[in-house]
Amino acid sequence: MSARVASPVATGLRPGRTVQSSALRWLPTFAGFPLGAVAAKLVAGPIDDLTAAVVGGAISGAVLGAAQGTSLFGRTRPAVGWALATAAGLAAGLGLGSELVGHGTQLSDLALQGAVSGAGIGLAQAIVLRRAAAPLATVWPVALAALWALGWSITTAIGVDVEAQYTVFGSSGALVVTLVTAALPATLAARSQA
Repeated sequence: MSARVASPVATGLRPGRTVQSSALRWLPTFAGFPLGAVAAKLVAGPIDDLTAAVVGGAISGAVLGAAQGTSLFGRTRPAVGWALATAAGLAAGLGLGSELVGHGTQLSDLALQGAVSGAGIGLAQAIVLRRAAAPLATVWPVALAALWALGWSITTAIGVDVEAQYTVFGSSGALVVTLVTAALPATLAARSQA
């Protein structure tokens, strides 16, 4: 039994994209990680209390979400929804995750914080995704939880100054997460062509 697939126009996805071009257009969204982290650091400072985590998460999430949303949906209402969802998800996830680990910066702390942050983002983004691909939306929070834990683990393991308490992992982790999550636009493009 196959699931019914919504048209690109109905979902807000950019029509006419190939699987390969959709994945390739996702790769520049990598820049949303460091740009969001810098903006959050300038406004909220280090993530050393709940307020900084929520404000910093919202700022960093908005920048990352804007990059990703534009890649997925172009300059449309769904892109704005994606950016807002990412901002809300990272604000909630980073707020909860950093509190759970006492704002610690050990590998285990940051992996747990990353898992909670990723789950928060994934849950919020799943609301936007449900219209385009309901089955994918159900696994997206779990996938992002695992990937954000991995992103923080990679960043910590290579010796990035995690003691500075950034909102997101460094470029090494961001590169891996961006490459793996390129499966999202590729899958959405494949579903819209089915």
